[in-house]
Amino acid sequence: MGITSFYFLCFFTVLLVVYYSIPRRFQWGFLLLCSVAYCLLAGQGALVIYPFVSVGACYIGTALLEAAQAEAAGRRRGILLMTILVNIGILFALKYVNFFINTVDGVVHLFGGPDRLIAGVDFLVPLGVSFYTFSLLGYVIDVYYGLAAHQKNVLKLALYGLYFPNLVSGPILKYREHAEQFFAPHDFDYQRVTRGLQRMAWGFFKKLVIAERLGVLVNTVYGDYEGYPGAYIWVATVCYAFQLYTDFSGCMDIVLGLSQSLGIVLPENFQTPFFAKSVAEYWRRWHITLGVWMKDYVFYPLLRSRLFTNLNQSLKKKCGKKRGKQYATFAAMFILWLTVGVWHGGDWKFVIGSGLLHWFYIVMEELLAPPFARLNERLHLSGEGWVLNGVRILRTFFLVCIGDLFFRAASVGDALAMLRGAVGVWNPQILWDGSLLQLGLDGIETVVTVLSLLLLWAVSLKQRKEPVREWVSKKPLPLRWMLWYMLLFAVILLGYYGPGYSASEFIYQGF
Repeated sequence: MGITSFYFLCFFTVLLVVYYSIPRRFQWGFLLLCSVAYCLLAGQGALVIYPFVSVGACYIGTALLEAAQAEAAGRRRGILLMTILVNIGILFALKYVNFFINTVDGVVHLFGGPDRLIAGVDFLVPLGVSFYTFSLLGYVIDVYYGLAAHQKNVLKLALYGLYFPNLVSGPILKYREHAEQFFAPHDFDYQRVTRGLQRMAWGFFKKLVIAERLGVLVNTVYGDYEGYPGAYIWVATVCYAFQLYTDFSGCMDIVLGLSQSLGIVLPENFQTPFFAKSVAEYWRRWHITLGVWMKDYVFYPLLRSRLFTNLNQSLKKKCGKKRGKQYATFAAMFILWLTVGVWHGGDWKFVIGSGLLHWFYIVMEELLAPPFARLNERLHLSGEGWVLNGVRILRTFFLVCIGDLFFRAASVGDALAMLRGAVGVWNPQILWDGSLLQLGLDGIETVVTVLSLLLLWAVSLKQRKEPVREWVSKKPLPLRWMLWYMLLFAVILLGYYGPGYSASEFIYQGF
């Protein structure tokens, strides 16, 4: 039962009515029941046991941490390590064991061994395993450092871990910042509910009107990239960048809007990422909660560790204070981006396309920033001029698209072959001779897609100045209703859904 389906809308409608009809002290328990029911209705079945095992491990681990004496530092570290290993072990077994096996097989075959040394395994993966695992691990680490208190009610901890909208594609939560609102009573508030529904409608528009259409073109080219070389690959890759954004951010709009209607405020995951002027800035605007989690629980602990403290001191002696610190930071960033890539999936295309390639980009940006600044000064170019910023935005978008190509391709080999095909054939005429209309979208569908993207661009521009829903709320009542009804009917009339059509799963749902 996908969250864009008719059945989910029925499920949510019943949930919303009952949620505000029952006594408020029972609301959190009802949400837990609905979360379990959603897992079962989504075809998870017995897989729901995995998140409950993770919740149980974290509950026991934090209870032991709370009971341990502060002086027993070694025992507390052991408890923390064991709790982390249980959760990471489950995640590894479900998502990464085949990645490990395939990597070993590939290395063995490279040195003359058999094609298949170790047989792979086939596990069914529960919904949102990476999202709930990281949210729970953050809670355990915060309890260890005294930033959060042990949750004495295991069912409340289960609601935090299994909250069903979060299982689709996140966002990744911090217990100390977001958990209490799950358990607090919430009165019905008309404005809050309507604002939540408005955001859900915008999410449905992104997913069903834009992302699904772009997916048709992308699937055509990426499914037969040898038959569509040159400019076809560039067009499809740009379309995929927008497909990925509208798919993922559309899902976030639905999840955050749904939660808002229940009185639960979840963290934002996007902030107009395609206006970023550098790859580092792009990642501060894209999948924000993953970036925050990685910095708080991977990057900063690495920099504070004895290994990197010693490395920092050693490099300062050899390369100077400034360079030594920079190189040590780059080394920690390598582990950070390797972890980001692995988080996205058990395949080297994710490790490269969402991880190490972006590490390389950011390192190059850091190293090349001083000479470019001197060049701009000599050419008397304003560092914040609109022309230069426009070039930076386009450059960043291009670099991100290369990463997205690896992300979307079937394998690293296919990605490299596509890059060769993209630069090896010169056929810009397809942009105006009608060839693009043979990729699955006819003239009308193409016009709808372009106009929808222009609307997305206009809303994103407005969003940089003030929240669009706030801006709309200041308009006269007839205009407000007209705008929201136009959005609703755009989804109804233009969206890809209905009998005989099954909207694709959200791209990040597999993570």
